[in-house]
Amino acid sequence: MTVVSSPPEAPVVPPPRRRHPGVGAGEGAVNLLTGTFLLIWALITTLPLLWAIVSAFKTNSEFLNEPFGLPAAVRVENFSRAWTVANIGQYFANSVIVIVISVPLTMLLGAMAAYVLARYEFPGNRIVYYGFVGGMIFPVFLALVPLFFVVRNTGNLPLVGQFLGLNSHLSLALVYVAFSLPFTVFFLTAFFRTQPTSIAEAAIVDGCSHFGLFFRVMLPMAKPGLISIGLFNVLGHWNQYVLPVVLMNEPDKKVLAQGLAALAISQGYRGDWTALFAGLVIALLPVLIVYILFQRQVQAGLTAGVLK
Repeated sequence: MTVVSSPPEAPVVPPPRRRHPGVGAGEGAVNLLTGTFLLIWALITTLPLLWAIVSAFKTNSEFLNEPFGLPAAVRVENFSRAWTVANIGQYFANSVIVIVISVPLTMLLGAMAAYVLARYEFPGNRIVYYGFVGGMIFPVFLALVPLFFVVRNTGNLPLVGQFLGLNSHLSLALVYVAFSLPFTVFFLTAFFRTQPTSIAEAAIVDGCSHFGLFFRVMLPMAKPGLISIGLFNVLGHWNQYVLPVVLMNEPDKKVLAQGLAALAISQGYRGDWTALFAGLVIALLPVLIVYILFQRQVQAGLTAGVLK
């Protein structure tokens, strides 16, 4: 008896999806427009930076005769002249001292406040949180006059008055901390809310205290967010100009932003433009190096909340 096998069935092919005639062309036009806009924005941002770096290696005559040309030789002495003659080295050291104090203190206080607001429920939690959020929209210019008198009066305090007051790096660092805390708390509160609760509960069951839970478990898990907001604070403190102008008047106490502004004003009488560009490059390099080193961590911190 012969068994006749039936022919294999042909695979079922779904019918092709019909697309609107103008959808593909519309998406392509949007992508082209977006790419063109980003390219133009990158050129607007990058070209002035490259021009300043190239101008820092020219002589003053080369800069005035061919402002957009390349230097005939690399003039490294422009940087030494800006560092010593223009006193950029002293301003640079003052800025480093203030940032070494202000940024770690801002991160510590901001992380502690954000963790409590994000992980613990207590009466007034929302009031405190929105108080920090409201501090983000408070204009710094409205606080300059009372801030001047408050900082000046701190110099009259017993025991600690000799370390505070006007023209004090510690006072300026504390003012930086006060103005940076609102955004730091706002950013880290959202980040701590995305951390898994099961890990915290397991640590508590294993006998970890609330203090140890924060410093040994939750804070290391928030490393991407801490690096991201830390970099923003470094940029903000490094480029701050208004607050130092009000609180730092002595020449040897000024920070880098004040020094560069004074150097730019003095060029109308001296004409040492290449020293000015060299000072700008000196001010730019630390921030650029920090961003290059922590670029991946910054991107991970900014997208962690969205991905989770």
